[in-house]
Amino acid sequence: MLTGTLFALAAGLLWGLVFVVPLLLPEYPPALLSTARYLAFGLIALPLAWLDRARLRELSRADWTEAMKLALVGNLLYYLFLAAAIQRSGGPLPTVIIGTLPVVIAVTSNLRDARRDGRLPWARLAPSLALIAAGVLLVNHAELQHLRSTQPVDPGRYALGAALALGAVACWTWYPLRNADWLRDHAERSPRVWATAQGVATLPLSAAGLAVVWMVPAPGGSGFEMPLGPQPERFVALMLALGLLASWLGGLCWNEASQRLPTTLAGQLIVFETAAALAYAFVLRGSLPPAATVAGILVLAAGVIRAMRAGPQAPPAAAPH
Repeated sequence: MLTGTLFALAAGLLWGLVFVVPLLLPEYPPALLSTARYLAFGLIALPLAWLDRARLRELSRADWTEAMKLALVGNLLYYLFLAAAIQRSGGPLPTVIIGTLPVVIAVTSNLRDARRDGRLPWARLAPSLALIAAGVLLVNHAELQHLRSTQPVDPGRYALGAALALGAVACWTWYPLRNADWLRDHAERSPRVWATAQGVATLPLSAAGLAVVWMVPAPGGSGFEMPLGPQPERFVALMLALGLLASWLGGLCWNEASQRLPTTLAGQLIVFETAAALAYAFVLRGSLPPAATVAGILVLAAGVIRAMRAGPQAPPAAAPH
């Protein structure tokens, strides 16, 4: 449990980086950010794949198909939605909407994975979920107040950002559940090799997506200079950093956590990503978080700690034949 929790914490710290990059590159289309990030991930995965080529050959066609599905939904579509949401409504709103993932994943997993992981009784799960939800609401309230006090809010653009963030939540509710299914069904496989396989699977998908972004002009003719845009050095450096740190290393840490923790509890530990993203946002903003934000993060942490103490009941024994 402790090792799995530390791996989940490391994944959250690395994944928090993805929330600040769209703010550092506001001129760049979200589709370009998503495809370029995962093109970098795929290229970084190639030498790692060469080192693990013997183990990668052991994967079946069905395994590679699953890796491509996970890469498409959990990587490309997720970050497309998230980057678009951040550019339309700022960093705080998408961050706190993504912060509901622990609640969404825990509830979904508790409904679908009880036979495998055991069921966390709703009476024991509810207090931790309530604490997490309350923490998200506190942070959201504080950040909305800050946004209104510093700039005019376009309700339509803000609502579109919220809707896109919900799309990201849907993608990343599906991804960890399906990813955990594969890891649990293939306990003999290395989580590192599976992370590399997803990187290799991402490469053709991201390359095809980048080609589409390049060939299809933006609505209204934005005049954006493909493929590297107005800040080529910063763009390339940030894409490589995300590909290595957030995509490959973060995925590796999450796979290690997924093999050690029940999915219901692992899903709640995505709260570390929310806390890291908010911390990075305040560093970028150059200010300390308000008291309500600090209180919200503490309440989130209390919900996670309570959930870790509420172990699942053993799965029901199979009936004798």
